[in-house]
Amino acid sequence: MIKKASEMHSTIKSQMRGGSGQVVMKAIADEGTVKHCRLFSELRIEKGCSIGTHDHVNETEYYWITSGRGIVTEADGEKVVEAGDLVITGGGASHAIRNEEDEPLTFLALIILD
Repeated sequence: MIKKASEMHSTIKSQMRGGSGQVVMKAIADEGTVKHCRLFSELRIEKGCSIGTHDHVNETEYYWITSGRGIVTEADGEKVVEAGDLVITGGGASHAIRNEEDEPLTFLALIILD
């Protein structure tokens, strides 16, 4: 199966998970396309925007940063992430991510059901 780029639609989420501003989400695949997966999307966060704190119970979320720099908040504090980094959140843990840089922060987000 091949899903063409023209079939991948973007949506804008305002105050995603209680965050600020807007997040652009391009759906790469949906629950019906990938087994045991709740989300597989490319996300873009502009300067001053964020995804608010949320937890992952019975699932694990992966953020693979593809461009830009962001700040991830986890239980043990804030960490800077940049292109090539992988953020892994599961087992009931929570996280948030924000962009304070001029360059957009983009990453692939994948949520796998445990």
